[in-house]
Amino acid sequence: MPGGRLSTEDRQQIAGWLGEGLGYAEIGRRLDRPASTVMREVTRNGGPDGYRADRAEQDTRERARRQKQAEPAAPPMYDDSHGRDPVAVQELADSFAELLVQQGLPRMEARVLTCLNIADSGSLTAADLVQRLRVSPASISHAIAFLEQQGMLRRERDPGERRERYVIDDEIWLRNLIASVQMNEALAASSRRAAQVLGVDTPAGARFESSAELVMLISSKLQQAMEEWRDRLAAREATSR
Repeated sequence: MPGGRLSTEDRQQIAGWLGEGLGYAEIGRRLDRPASTVMREVTRNGGPDGYRADRAEQDTRERARRQKQAEPAAPPMYDDSHGRDPVAVQELADSFAELLVQQGLPRMEARVLTCLNIADSGSLTAADLVQRLRVSPASISHAIAFLEQQGMLRRERDPGERRERYVIDDEIWLRNLIASVQMNEALAASSRRAAQVLGVDTPAGARFESSAELVMLISSKLQQAMEEWRDRLAAREATSR
């Protein structure tokens, strides 16, 4: 299958075509693979003159075995004290992060936010995130800075502790919506100014004016929803006392 692992038959064909003097691009075309895949396969297994299909197959399996043994098992992204199915939780994490990416969040930021949401504590250190996501500290640092700027998490430090913890809470999406409303208001104001400059009776001006009306309508509905949500939270807290 294109893009999948090379099979024994693929390697035999590569060896035969190399013997015929074909280049990587032509071999890749015949296999329906990128030329870079063929070049990497040949280069790491003896080169054009020393490539042997059986030896390449054996060496590839040996490398995969050593890599599997060398890689420590990634710690779970979940609190396993509740008897959760780890496979189901991992699938949830992957699908939720992908949904956030489709909504416009950068991939690393989406993974960090998902990891924090899945943690029952809603709180993890940078070291926790590095270990669970198996990425570099720099990647975590950049993602945290972005999410904090968007109001999607906050930093905390336990008394007497030097390490910071990154925390989400029940109002994470509420703060994000507030930021969206503020942005919408700025966009609507700019659109109305554009309509005045261009002339509300012109096609371009009318387009800006219509856009401003739509954006403000959306903001109004969002504000109503946020107020309703605050009322529900207050009622829930009063009931739990």
